[in-house]
Amino acid sequence: MNDNEKQTSSVMIKIASFIVDKRMLFFLIYIIALIFSFFSSNWVNVENDLAAYLSGDTETRQGLDLMEEQFTTFGTAKVMVANITWEEARMLKNRIAEMDGVQSVGFTEETEEEKEFVKHYNDGGALYSLTFNYDEDDPRALESLNNVKSELSSYDLYVSTSLGNQQAEIIENEMKTIIALVAVVVVGVLLFTSESFGEIPVLGLTFLVSMLLNGGTNFFFGTISFVSNSVSSILQLALSVDYAIILCNRYKEEYAGGLSVRDACIVALSKSIPEILSSSLTTISGLFALVFMHYKIGADMGIILIKAILLSLLTVFTLMPGLIVLFSGVMEKTKHKSFVPKITVVGKFDYLTRAIIPILFVGVFVMAFHFSKSCPYVYGYSTLSTPVLNEVQISDNLITDTFGRENLLAVVVPGHDHPSEKKFLEALTARPEVHHCQGLANTEAMGGYMLTDTLTPRQLSELVGVDFELIELLYSAYAAEQEEYGRIIGGISSYKVPLMDILMYIYEKVEEGYVTLDPDVYRTLSDAYEQISNGRKQLEGPDHDRILVYLNLPEESDETFAFIDEIHTMAAEYYDDQPVLVVGESTSQKDLRASFETDNLIVSIVSVLFVLVILLFTFKSAGMPVLLIAVIEGAIFMNFSFPTIMKENIFFMGYLIVSSIQMGANIDYAIVISSRYTELRKTIDRKQSIIEALNFAFPTIITSGSMMILAGVFLSQITSDPCIAGIGECLARGTSISVVLVMFVLPQILLIGDRIIQKTAFDVAMPVRTREEHGTIMVNGAIRGTVNGTVIGTMNAVVRGEVKAVVVSGTMENASQEALKPAQAIEDKMFAYRKDEEAERTVVAEQGEDPSPGGKEETDEREAADPGEKGGKDAGKKD
Repeated sequence: MNDNEKQTSSVMIKIASFIVDKRMLFFLIYIIALIFSFFSSNWVNVENDLAAYLSGDTETRQGLDLMEEQFTTFGTAKVMVANITWEEARMLKNRIAEMDGVQSVGFTEETEEEKEFVKHYNDGGALYSLTFNYDEDDPRALESLNNVKSELSSYDLYVSTSLGNQQAEIIENEMKTIIALVAVVVVGVLLFTSESFGEIPVLGLTFLVSMLLNGGTNFFFGTISFVSNSVSSILQLALSVDYAIILCNRYKEEYAGGLSVRDACIVALSKSIPEILSSSLTTISGLFALVFMHYKIGADMGIILIKAILLSLLTVFTLMPGLIVLFSGVMEKTKHKSFVPKITVVGKFDYLTRAIIPILFVGVFVMAFHFSKSCPYVYGYSTLSTPVLNEVQISDNLITDTFGRENLLAVVVPGHDHPSEKKFLEALTARPEVHHCQGLANTEAMGGYMLTDTLTPRQLSELVGVDFELIELLYSAYAAEQEEYGRIIGGISSYKVPLMDILMYIYEKVEEGYVTLDPDVYRTLSDAYEQISNGRKQLEGPDHDRILVYLNLPEESDETFAFIDEIHTMAAEYYDDQPVLVVGESTSQKDLRASFETDNLIVSIVSVLFVLVILLFTFKSAGMPVLLIAVIEGAIFMNFSFPTIMKENIFFMGYLIVSSIQMGANIDYAIVISSRYTELRKTIDRKQSIIEALNFAFPTIITSGSMMILAGVFLSQITSDPCIAGIGECLARGTSISVVLVMFVLPQILLIGDRIIQKTAFDVAMPVRTREEHGTIMVNGAIRGTVNGTVIGTMNAVVRGEVKAVVVSGTMENASQEALKPAQAIEDKMFAYRKDEEAERTVVAEQGEDPSPGGKEETDEREAADPGEKGGKDAGKKD
């Protein structure tokens, strides 16, 4: 080791010793943290609206913020009662209207022959559009709806509403089921791949604690998206399972070498920390690319998942060593043979097809790239389906199938310009894309007059049946309050006031006791006042008016998006290019599509760049990162070619999230194989190197890959949310493709690109220094020199001189000259290139590790096949 490496190793040993020796302290800390997380997980606010994460410069976000500031949006619901007659439906309408909290009930009074009939009664079902007296965020609105459902419980009832968090509660219950199934899968996989049943509680407790801490620490972010809240725990397990397995395997190696439980755990942890941190960097970098998305849900998911990975690292480094010591006796007593088979046949196949598969892969890569560019992404739920439907979706689908789907847009226009609004409404209504519109200027108040129509005193007197002189007096008082004194002097009889303004003014004066009206007139006025007041709250704000536009177009289509632009063009004619905002599901999806076009490019480029930089310094070769990224990019292209080929729509977030996971996490599979292959190529030929590299990597790939694939399958098949189901489907398919490519394509590419990798290798030349220590010394790595003293441990070396020792296991014999040739060659090379990069890589990369994936058992098999191999390999490790 050079000075820096020795110092680093010493620091790692000290850190590991502290963690292992103070394990009871760490247990106490984790117990306290878990208690906090148990409570804090209930304090996390979950945002269920994807539009909430749109950037502030999008039309949807600006419109939603402005509407929240300017208007009142009452709680609404669609209630369908099936299997009733027309007469029963009409009677039920009156019954619902009298219920507490119900402001109005939308239901046609037309006969069966009239055109509006089928909008509210069709195929034996009646549809009621309910508006409640309370704001949509007011709990009393949901309470009123529950009262309606209770009153109508004897009917065949279906309800569609955005009130409450029913959908969120359903998803939460689905996630609990999925997590339980994933836990069963984890135990099953570990039973198959582990070498001791005692490993399962160690690994299981480590996973469980990290997941609980992740859920509890979400509290510090205040509000997170329902997507992050739902899938972060499952993805955390799938993405970070390797870290615990690496440490567990290291411990077993050190313990098998003769160290005590404590010492084996310390040495294993000191070696695993750098290795695990290196592995986690690619995963974190892939997820970090999500933070750069314009659509802020990417940052939400990226940060939550990165936090999950960091917490997994923390628990592996600080909790798991104590658990290993705690369960060490159980692990020793419950040892069993690993059921993971050797895949030598795969390695031989890869070697035989090294000249064919890369060519085929290039062709598939090009075709997959072409198809993936045509992937039918969608940005809303209207065209998506899931394998399972919850009760909310069943109600929505039944109402849609019976009465059709409404596509509502809210157009926010400059306020108090009623003439322009009237013209704009007329222009919109005349368009074939529009079913109908509603605004102040076309909402009837009474007697055929609209709310914004201006009436003289004579016209109002005739309309409401009140004495003309009294109406003139009220008009004069109104003009005085408005400081329009010229109207009083010039003749109040010609003074025109908007109907909604004067009616509300008269009602207020009656309530204040200044005016007395006939009871029938007062009742009519009172009803008009309530309707006008509620209508103005919804459609009129301090500075803006709101127009509701119901389209004949689907929520998501190019035609719909084009018509939204047309609405802006039309509005500019009547409002002199003043700002007009269009808000609705269609606008949200239009904004998401525009955002995706940018985010797609950002995520793709940033994730590749981050991973490329990490791989450059990991392999110290310019060629290796390019080959690995090409394989994983091919897997990504293939993954998102399937929707194109199968003509199935896919929610756009599935691509953004899963492509980052594939680039950041699935590439670890390729790294494991490539690292082992590069290490083995220093001592054995290409064929044997690729075979042994695959045998070494297969347990890791099958463990992590199977967990991630099955987690994706459960997400796609059990959840009823299209966004989460889409992520699961893409994750399962993408991971499956990645596993196949790294097992059946990457090896051939490494074999063909072997020379490229070597020629593009680089390093910073550092001198090899001779170190001298005295006393009790721990040696961990490949060394060359003289040892004088008692040696306790496992040796794999060529010794020139005299050895006097008890052979506890293995063999000790004089080496033949033929067997020493490889050792001499390596020694000559070290002297000739002492300051060359290759000497430093040999010292660092082969720190006391047996390069064979199967340990001593597989080494013995190779020695039996080639008796001369042992000397060459051991000489290499000695040097």
